[in-house]
Amino acid sequence: MGEAGTVCDVLVVGAGPGGGNAALQCSRQGLSTILIEDHPEIGTPVHCGECISEIACQNLNLDLPDEVISKRVRGIRVIFPDGTEKCLTEEGYVLEKHLFERWIAEEAVAAGASLHLRHKLLSMERVEGDPFGGWICDGKGDQFPIRAKIVIDASGVAAVCSRLVKPDCDAPLNAKGKVVAGMQYELLEVPTDDYLDFYIWPKYAEKGYLWMIPKCEGRANVGLVTEDKPRTKKALDEFIADTHFSDLEQSLPPWKEKGSPAFGGTIPISGPFDRTHHDGLMLVGDAAGFTSPLFEGGSHLALKSAVFAAQTAAKAISEGDLSSERLSEYTRLWKAEFPPYDKILRGKTALFELSDDEMSVMATCFPDEMSDMGATGKAMVGFRLLLRRPGLYFKRIVPAMLAFGYSRAKYYGW
Repeated sequence: MGEAGTVCDVLVVGAGPGGGNAALQCSRQGLSTILIEDHPEIGTPVHCGECISEIACQNLNLDLPDEVISKRVRGIRVIFPDGTEKCLTEEGYVLEKHLFERWIAEEAVAAGASLHLRHKLLSMERVEGDPFGGWICDGKGDQFPIRAKIVIDASGVAAVCSRLVKPDCDAPLNAKGKVVAGMQYELLEVPTDDYLDFYIWPKYAEKGYLWMIPKCEGRANVGLVTEDKPRTKKALDEFIADTHFSDLEQSLPPWKEKGSPAFGGTIPISGPFDRTHHDGLMLVGDAAGFTSPLFEGGSHLALKSAVFAAQTAAKAISEGDLSSERLSEYTRLWKAEFPPYDKILRGKTALFELSDDEMSVMATCFPDEMSDMGATGKAMVGFRLLLRRPGLYFKRIVPAMLAFGYSRAKYYGW
């Protein structure tokens, strides 16, 4: 390939929440850091519901500026097929996600990172020599080729580096994961009591859910995720037409100047990839498969995985050891803290094997305030269920119930 034109300690691919925070944390560790983004601006298009809990912010030491917060909220409310409602009162924030991502990138630049838009990574070649000496990366953009000791892949669901790096007989680092489709509208004059509403209504969202996420000035995101990707828009339109949202006006979100009012994307649901690190490489956020299986939230996991990646990168570079074995510390860190994906996924699978009626019976056994689901609360739920519908125990309803508790993980909230 020839000599690389640009040299750095760390190349971060993608300027979403994970990439922006990875660049920020690496820069704060004193590493020369380049952050690239293939879009012409950061933060658009928005792909998610735009919310994060206060517990997650505390875990991240994240002090959100007022300008990125659209609304402070009281918690979430889960609404089951028969209309049964259960709340989790736990404060958090609905963000203006495009402003949030730009703020993190600006913080990274202020800390010393170099940001380059319209840069797309297309190839990665190992620096020749033993031990491993880094990557020569090429692509579209005037900073390429770039020679980096470590690459942090924060490219989102595209998982670019998992395709480009082929350690085993030309097989990619990770196989392509399964995704669900997400879509939402911004509606105006939406009534709210400052809770996020999540509807588990399989009629509209097959093996998924719907939401109303309130924002400032009466705005709200109303959307869904579903495994039935071809029916995504039709199902969302039907849900809106059949509910109290039917007479509300759709509006283009503030970051979108023209086109359809619908926006969204795909969300990985296969769980963390088998390999989240390799020689001189770490995967963060959606690029690593880090989403919560029940409600597919990913911003908090992306932000924290970036912290772990930066810590690991700084130590590895200072020691002069960029090997996969050295970077395995990163995988150990996230595994020790992140929610138990396998348990939540088993619970989600069990949940969607229930009929609407069985789901609703389960819901009536929950306490009205789901934060009361400690050991005593869980025992009470089991007792109620035994009285009302003992046959449900044979339909793996216990994993389904426990999934709600696991999703509200110790450090991450809803």
